[in-house]
Amino acid sequence: MTFFSALKKVLHMMLASLASLALAGAAHAVENGTAAEAEAMVKKAISYIKAQGPEKAYEEFTNGKTFKDRDLYIIVYDLNGKNLAQGANPKLVGKDLIGLKDPDGKPLIQMFVDLAKTKGKGWVEGYKFLNPVSQKIEGKAMYLERVGDTLVGCGIYKN
Repeated sequence: MTFFSALKKVLHMMLASLASLALAGAAHAVENGTAAEAEAMVKKAISYIKAQGPEKAYEEFTNGKTFKDRDLYIIVYDLNGKNLAQGANPKLVGKDLIGLKDPDGKPLIQMFVDLAKTKGKGWVEGYKFLNPVSQKIEGKAMYLERVGDTLVGCGIYKN
């Protein structure tokens, strides 16, 4: 093998490695769920509640796999701030979290409840929460819809 053919082979291997890294970077960039996916998951969750009943649905949201996709998961609260289902942290279920604040002091659950009571559905933006995938505090926005005396939500992370 000549020097130039060996060099050519090494260059091809380096280019292939760089291409693999670029593809891996692109795949990493799409790990977060999108706003459209969050809204679709909320609508799917509401249909599931109506079809299966709240008890079975909340159990699935909290402990099942159907309503978990990367960093997307379902939450359910009553309109007093009590957690009824939590796809990322089952330990929160049953707790009154109306006073929960993000690291900047924003009253998260109160913001969710206020939107549910006043508008019925929409986005709550501009707060921070622990991303269960990255395990880092990140910017987050929550899409939610009111269902009777509860709100059903799914958030997206903005890192």
